[in-house]
Amino acid sequence: MPAEIMKRELTVFVMVIATLIIGERQLTADEPTASSWQKWQPLIGIWKAEGKGNPGQGQGTFSFAYDLQNRVIVRKSHTDYPAAQGRSAFAHDDLLIIYADESSHRFRGDYFDNEGHVIRYTAEFSPDGKTLTFISDPSPSQPAFRLTYTMPDATALHIKFEIAPPNAPQDFKVYVEGSAEKS
Repeated sequence: MPAEIMKRELTVFVMVIATLIIGERQLTADEPTASSWQKWQPLIGIWKAEGKGNPGQGQGTFSFAYDLQNRVIVRKSHTDYPAAQGRSAFAHDDLLIIYADESSHRFRGDYFDNEGHVIRYTAEFSPDGKTLTFISDPSPSQPAFRLTYTMPDATALHIKFEIAPPNAPQDFKVYVEGSAEKS
């Protein structure tokens, strides 16, 4: 076979393989952002919540809203804790930015609050779509955090925030637990 024909066939073969690889990467990268965002739809809106735990009994509101042309979801939360047992009243505000991470092909969440905490989460829905769990990234010197939303129906949520010590990252203990109704 002449060298020129072999060179042309090899070039075509390489182009076909490159097209397949690029196409596969594009499909994989788009996967967490297209139809997967539909799982989040039941959470979108404004919620009225109450709960109790280590900081005391609190009431507040939070919202989930699409932002950046539906490329992220922003959860904003405000909770008021009244004075109790010698402790002054205080408020807790936090922000959670949820996004599809192209490198891991998973949903991630970056959490910030008015106390200076920053938590990096990976988010995952249960197979039935009724439970959403955020697990913090492992760190040998930091506690582990787990935030779970359970959706018994379209207008109600059960919320649980748990903390595990650095030396036992699977030993989660409830820090705050509550419920919410969609407004």
